[in-house]
Amino acid sequence: MKKDVQAERAVNELEVKKRGQLSYIWFRFRKNKLAMLGLILLAVMALICITAPLYLSYEDDVVTQHVMEKFTKPFSAGHILGTDHYGRDMFARIVYGGRISLTMGFAIVALSLLIGGTIGAIAGYYGGVVDNILMRIMDVLLALPQILMAMAIVAVLGTDIKNLLIAMTIANIPKFARIVRSAILQIQGQEYIEAAKACGTKDPRIILRHILPNAIGPIVVQATLQIAQSIISLAALSFIGLGVQSPQPEWGTMLSEGKQDMMLYPFVVIEPGLAIMLAVLSFNLMGDGLRDALDPKLKN
Repeated sequence: MKKDVQAERAVNELEVKKRGQLSYIWFRFRKNKLAMLGLILLAVMALICITAPLYLSYEDDVVTQHVMEKFTKPFSAGHILGTDHYGRDMFARIVYGGRISLTMGFAIVALSLLIGGTIGAIAGYYGGVVDNILMRIMDVLLALPQILMAMAIVAVLGTDIKNLLIAMTIANIPKFARIVRSAILQIQGQEYIEAAKACGTKDPRIILRHILPNAIGPIVVQATLQIAQSIISLAALSFIGLGVQSPQPEWGTMLSEGKQDMMLYPFVVIEPGLAIMLAVLSFNLMGDGLRDALDPKLKN
């Protein structure tokens, strides 16, 4: 019976392979239950955050203070997650804070991947002096802890979302440069790359059309995991006052505002803390699932 099930799975996998690479990756990803849990969790959180203006008022629920209703307990009438020390609705602030955290996480990784990937692609493809110069610069940046570099840049530029995005992007560039360079070095000597060069194909086209698509696996996995790390770093900077500033809602800012009242009203820190945990967990589960799906040597 067990052999029949394995044979049926093998046949299904072969059929999916014939449909194309993306179908095969999705087929392997779906077999990972934890990865699908992460995807569903992220989709639910994203849907709640995207549709927030349809059922929540930013001015009334998030920004306006209702001091007479401060520290309303969770599951009270009109406040499913209670209110903070200013009487602002915790659910609304967590949802709108998620809009900032998730958007910033994606934006930071997208910009870091674009800039760092370009640097890594140039260094890995051309090698020699170009590689040495670019990678030594990346080594200098990597010598500084990511969070400390971001803190230093924000301290110089000022504390607003634009400067925070710049700081976090710069701090993440070296990591993606290293990953892309490593992936290109593994593929560059393949016969189809040499054939493309022999045909007179220009270098940018070789990198974009032939090298990067075949090195996309580790890059996508790292990008997914780095979004989770960016959300944590963003919350940490906001917690110490170098990130998103109140009254704008952000999970780290909410933790900072609630820490003085956490002994009497623990929900004011537990709820944004759980939001951070669930967001990071979803990306980590997806990252592990993508790693398994993109690596044919790993069998589910």
